[in-house]
Amino acid sequence: MRQRGMILSRRALLGGAASAGVLASLAGVVRAQPAAIRLGTLNPLTGSGGSYGPSMRKAMEWVAQEVNAAGGVNGRQVQLFSEDDQTNPEAAVRAARKLIDIDKVAAVMGTWASAVTTAVAPLCWESKTFLTTVSGSDTITQLPHNGYLIRTQPNTHLQIGKLGEFLLSLRVKRVFTLAAQTPFAVPSQKRLQEILPRGGAETVGSVIYDKDKTTFRSEVDQALRAKPDMIYLNGYTPDCTILMKELFKAGYTGAKVAQGYAVNTKLLGQLPAEVTDGTYTATPSPAVESAGYRRLAKVLGTDDLDPYSCQCHDHISLVLLAVAHAKGEASGTAIRDHVRKISQGNGVKVDSAVEGLKLLAQGKDVNYEGASGSCDFTELGDILDCKIRFDQAQGGKFKFVKLI
Repeated sequence: MRQRGMILSRRALLGGAASAGVLASLAGVVRAQPAAIRLGTLNPLTGSGGSYGPSMRKAMEWVAQEVNAAGGVNGRQVQLFSEDDQTNPEAAVRAARKLIDIDKVAAVMGTWASAVTTAVAPLCWESKTFLTTVSGSDTITQLPHNGYLIRTQPNTHLQIGKLGEFLLSLRVKRVFTLAAQTPFAVPSQKRLQEILPRGGAETVGSVIYDKDKTTFRSEVDQALRAKPDMIYLNGYTPDCTILMKELFKAGYTGAKVAQGYAVNTKLLGQLPAEVTDGTYTATPSPAVESAGYRRLAKVLGTDDLDPYSCQCHDHISLVLLAVAHAKGEASGTAIRDHVRKISQGNGVKVDSAVEGLKLLAQGKDVNYEGASGSCDFTELGDILDCKIRFDQAQGGKFKFVKLI
């Protein structure tokens, strides 16, 4: 029995050693798994941009899920870390600090308000974190970002140039601007002053206001004293809601135009049609005819996608394709150095990150053109061109007017 017991003990010992070997082997396999690609989303989930942020984030989450389900990027899964910038520069800086310093992301994607992007951009270029944005102010790409920034939103020069062209087509003569105090305000006014005289029109004044005020009657009175036949409302949804009510109460019967992100479906639902009717809106148009747009529309459950969700869909697609083109190097510098190599040129045109990753794995060049349209960038990081859609509020709904 003693001998048998020793044999059993030896078997147990050998079995235990084998098990330990298997566990060690499994542990080695676990350790051998490539690290996830860590990316950050920074969207306006609350605040003035709160009606857009959740959809923007969902668009990026969906792309990440699709890529992960297809095997990831060079075998690496994508991990997203999401923060709310609250449409507030101070809150955005705190959130960006977390993404950069704690979550160690290679890219921060999807800032919306120009003031937020202006505040966050220095943190990104100083840490060599890549930044993608939908903000439009000219001043953003004039920052010394060293290439760590691209934007899919047309800049002020491009947007307001096409807005001015539209206003001239309406044969307006006297334009007054009521603008929220943002980096977009002054460049917009200057651009209109360049464009309008070409068609015999002029700017007759402007007021830059604090968007958090609860009344703008003095600003409205100043605008009406200038006797404009068009007022450009260059603010956000909350302040434009107040301005439109006060213009109506003051008896203004001239035309109004605003950015589409400010005077939107939500605003039309909050005000009587008699207050909003006739108001024109200008919105960068996504590539509504593309397969990428149709796929995203199905995911988000709407046939009328906002441009920012489409652009964010393209942000993460561009970043992941750039990482793949860099042979899997997931760093801000690698993304900076490779993003144009997969978004412009003579490669195979793709509108899906999954499709593009397959082609890159086969050694083929790609040219990404996504749900927002062509993604060709200048050296400064500006999108080269886009289409602007103009609509008009009629009976509490928007009616298409023109695409420029």
